[in-house]
Amino acid sequence: MNLPTLKIGNLTAEYPIIQGAMGVGVSLSNLASSVANSGGVGVIAGVQIGFNESDFKSNNQSANLRALKKHIKKARILSPEGILGVNLMVAMNNYKDMVLTCVNEKVDLIISGAGLPKTLPELIKGSNTKIAPIVSSGKAAQLIMKLWAKKYDYLPDLLIVEGPEAGGHLGFSEEELVKTQKPKLEQLLVDVIEATKPFVERHDKEVPVIAAGGIFDGHDIAKYLKLGASGVQMGTKFVATEECDAHFKFKQTYLNSLKKNIQLVKSPVGLPGRAISNEFLMKLDSGKIPIKHCYKCLRPCKPKEVEYCISDALINSVKGNIKDGLVFAGSNAYRVDKITSVKNLMSQLITEAENSYNEATFSKC
Repeated sequence: MNLPTLKIGNLTAEYPIIQGAMGVGVSLSNLASSVANSGGVGVIAGVQIGFNESDFKSNNQSANLRALKKHIKKARILSPEGILGVNLMVAMNNYKDMVLTCVNEKVDLIISGAGLPKTLPELIKGSNTKIAPIVSSGKAAQLIMKLWAKKYDYLPDLLIVEGPEAGGHLGFSEEELVKTQKPKLEQLLVDVIEATKPFVERHDKEVPVIAAGGIFDGHDIAKYLKLGASGVQMGTKFVATEECDAHFKFKQTYLNSLKKNIQLVKSPVGLPGRAISNEFLMKLDSGKIPIKHCYKCLRPCKPKEVEYCISDALINSVKGNIKDGLVFAGSNAYRVDKITSVKNLMSQLITEAENSYNEATFSKC
């Protein structure tokens, strides 16, 4: 039995796998188009995407808008038939302009987290662009659906529920993340699916729910499909691909990591995050790292109060300057043991998932 396809409105991905956005610059047009060409949903990370533009420091917002257009156009050329998305953090200062740029460039899907995208339906009105909020609880899913339904008569085209094992910024408090009994993705998924049901029935619109955070292999994919997810979002495994847009040293950090190296970090954004321990984080333990330039990129950030510039830290690492950089990673990064192609990775994931999915189905017969 083959894996089910992933339907997002009138779009159909051959496989129910969304490549998670990883920024700054880890998942750009190269990785996203490769995943889309392999039957999944490829996603470009929009945060500080203009870091390679010559005027990035002096004209940050324009540089980001310009680079976003370039990467969308490039990804579409590389994958003319694939499903391509862009992830935009609600906390970005130029969120609205970035969304409108995606709409003008006819992006298939916009994914938004780091806050609730309350006005997103208005911004994509009249377009074919689909929208997907990232939530971390059934309560948050219910809140955004209730708001969108009442104000815009619109339900999400996709809902992504991200658990506490994800990489990068996390939608949980530090207290929740260090508990012995921290939230589990399995229960969060069930809660979000239940939260969607009244809205789906009332509006007669399907809202696929995607499981994300700590999903590593095909067995995990099968597990969450059997629990009722329409698909999964995966990031960590795609870092270790030839097509990943990050520097080889960034990928090598994943290969060299141990379980004890994966740690929680404080972010200037005000959210806890998960990263791989390195020289940069050891420096941070000793005190603040001076901020030489503020990009005014994220609303929650207060430059005079924060301990470091997260933009500089992420840009350094994606360019290969690991000792001065922050390497975001999911909780399973230490399990990455080789670099392969996206095509081979997708093939492996699909084979594992189909075998596991069919074994589980057979055992119930």
